[in-house]
Amino acid sequence: MIKERIKSLAQQYKSEIIANRRHLHANPELSFQEFETLAFVQEQLSKIGITDYEVKAKTGIVALIKGKNPDKKVIALRGDMDALPIIEQNDVSYKSTKPGVMHACGHDVHTASLLGAAQILHEVRDGFEGTVKLVFQPGEELIPGGASLMIKDKALENPRPSGIIGQHVMPLIPVGKVGFRKGMYMASADELYITVKGKGGHGAMPETLVDPVLIASHMIVALQQVVSRNASPKIPSVLSFGRIEALGATNIIPNEVKIQGTFRTLNEEWRSKAHQHMVSIAKGIVEGMGGEVDFEVRVGYPFLKNAEELTDRAQQAAIDYLGEENVVDLDIWMAAEDFAYYTQEIDGCFYRLGTRNEAKGIISGVHTPTFDIDEDALEIGAGLMAFLAVKELES
Repeated sequence: MIKERIKSLAQQYKSEIIANRRHLHANPELSFQEFETLAFVQEQLSKIGITDYEVKAKTGIVALIKGKNPDKKVIALRGDMDALPIIEQNDVSYKSTKPGVMHACGHDVHTASLLGAAQILHEVRDGFEGTVKLVFQPGEELIPGGASLMIKDKALENPRPSGIIGQHVMPLIPVGKVGFRKGMYMASADELYITVKGKGGHGAMPETLVDPVLIASHMIVALQQVVSRNASPKIPSVLSFGRIEALGATNIIPNEVKIQGTFRTLNEEWRSKAHQHMVSIAKGIVEGMGGEVDFEVRVGYPFLKNAEELTDRAQQAAIDYLGEENVVDLDIWMAAEDFAYYTQEIDGCFYRLGTRNEAKGIISGVHTPTFDIDEDALEIGAGLMAFLAVKELES
């Protein structure tokens, strides 16, 4: 029975998968700079015996594992490879060796899991019909998103898969469990870059100034009505500002204020309208108070929608592999993922891999300097991905 073969191999290769993850964790690379990571993946694929691969989008790679009757059906598995500009604070043997760069979002886990799945699938290729396409993708953390560039470089062609499956670590879910959600799952994500311009000077002579700090303050408060009064309560929306830069002093009003934020939603029509609302409100407030504004909306990833039937089959397969008690239903998540680009092209299923272990103190969220995983998750990460691919080829 192929499930038992896959489980046995996942257990057999666990230490190797952990070693690969630790190597990747210790040697992180930022988005679109994953040249060492690419070389490592190529080396590991060659060691497994997988030679049918091709570099895409400069630092990505696509590989094929052909079973019997390889043209019958094709399913893709995706793993992302880039790290974040974060200084790691974990005291572990595999701590980042690159100052200011860290695998704080678990992409080392995703890459190591996909390599593990590749090893398993290559070994059981006599037990399935069809082809598994492995998509090792760069640049998930940075607009325009490596997924969009992989698609432009024909990563989904020759052969074209019927669907694509991706997994992502989830520190809110205990190790041993995974989570699924059919339909709308993750938000679109746009970056906002705003400059409010006025006339600076001495803080003791406000009558001679056009104070961009005060203007920017009014503008930020007014922009909140885009969500509270313009969006339908039925459409999840988030508008947040994380950076305000006014380089004055206690008695110095600067000439300009720079602001950065994010807008996220789960509706493309409303998303476009919201962009117009934000610019209109900002111009009205700022110009009405005597200033000027530059408002740039950098359109980022679209919303992520999991294909109903593919995700249902994957969830049922996960229950078969792990047991019903270890497969949980997910809620809508307002973070964004460039996996969404694949779901605009073909059916997609993006699920979550539990990595939390409170007994071991592994509780930090992603994008933090202390993020880490319970490495027991890697056996599931590799084995389940392989099993999902085989079951989908059978469907």
